[in-house]
Amino acid sequence: QVQLVESGGGLVQPGGSLRLSCAASGFTLAGYAIGWFRQAPGTEREGITCISSSGGSTLYTDSVKGRFTISRDNAKNTVYLQMNSLKPEDTAVYYCARHSYRLCRRFYSDKEYNYWGQGTQVTVSS
Repeated sequence: QVQLVESGGGLVQPGGSLRLSCAASGFTLAGYAIGWFRQAPGTEREGITCISSSGGSTLYTDSVKGRFTISRDNAKNTVYLQMNSLKPEDTAVYYCARHSYRLCRRFYSDKEYNYWGQGTQVTVSS
């Protein structure tokens, strides 16, 4: 069955970096765009970035643009999220999700995704 498993979360100081991984199984990763979402307590889930099936196109929400980088290795069935210059407001549970299409159509909308990981906690605090 389709599975997405996030890892790499943890506690980091402001200004620090983390790299999240999303390991995919049960389907051909190269056939789908993958997105990352995050949800802080008391807020709605926010779509922050997406990468097309080939990796040739990436999109970011303004709040992470220039600080976060999404990438993928289809041979390793893994998508990555490199997060730099982290801020306390980046604290959230981070989820990867499989888009229903190979391109990042409406990447910010969770309705475009049909499979989700369980999430990994990222806490940015001194």
